[in-house]
Amino acid sequence: MLDGARKSGGGLGTMFSPDHANYPNTGRFLAGRLRHEMSEDERAGLETLVSEVKDHKNGDRLIARGDTCNHSTMLIEGFTLRTLEADDRRHGVSFHVPGDFIDLHCFTLKKLDHNIDCVGPVKVGLVPHEAIADVMKDKPHLARLLWFSTLLDAAMHREWIFKLERLTTPKRIAHIFAEIWRRLQMVGMGFDDGFETPLRQSDIADMCGATAIHTNRALSFLREEGIANFQRGEVRIKSRERLEAFAEFSQDYLYGDGDLSLAGDGIKAA
Repeated sequence: MLDGARKSGGGLGTMFSPDHANYPNTGRFLAGRLRHEMSEDERAGLETLVSEVKDHKNGDRLIARGDTCNHSTMLIEGFTLRTLEADDRRHGVSFHVPGDFIDLHCFTLKKLDHNIDCVGPVKVGLVPHEAIADVMKDKPHLARLLWFSTLLDAAMHREWIFKLERLTTPKRIAHIFAEIWRRLQMVGMGFDDGFETPLRQSDIADMCGATAIHTNRALSFLREEGIANFQRGEVRIKSRERLEAFAEFSQDYLYGDGDLSLAGDGIKAA
């Protein structure tokens, strides 16, 4: 468990906590990115799109490859992993945190080419595609923000392809930790010295394309070098600068802080 001395958010996260209190199902959507552009009308409208809230257990498959989708899913609590399967092995291709619209693109595609699996207990909000169609027709600015969300997923996926395929296993894991930490802080869930996660060692192996043995060795290396300590669902990090330098991580592609930030410089979504 986390001790009482740990502080949430690292500055960014706590900034957006009140919105989550007002909009419990969707208040973390685009927090730390373009949520500042949403009017109160749009925030309230987004909240009303959720027609049903469901709880799921660890290991549940929210959507399987080839399922016909009539709704999209807002992740309210917990974590999910986007996966592909080949040669009797699961491969994690992206990770989702609360506030992510995890399958918004199935509004257009209708059938996904991958699976979405729960990592730990999960709470999701279901948004019927009919409601999204109404947004596209009647609320063009909110529709553009939904589009931004799908493009953000693509940006993160490109980074995983570019970085995770060229890094060693310890650096891949460090990159995953660095990204998750930043994303959790954006939505008010990170801590100054790391984060909590239901990820198991086997999940980390699936995410970085490594064997169980290599993953274990890599985690031991990160711990022994004082870069990151993964233990019983907690990731503790002594120095963000050292972690991100080791992982060759730059947060720009997350569109929060950094060179690609859209906040505070007069840039607005069209």
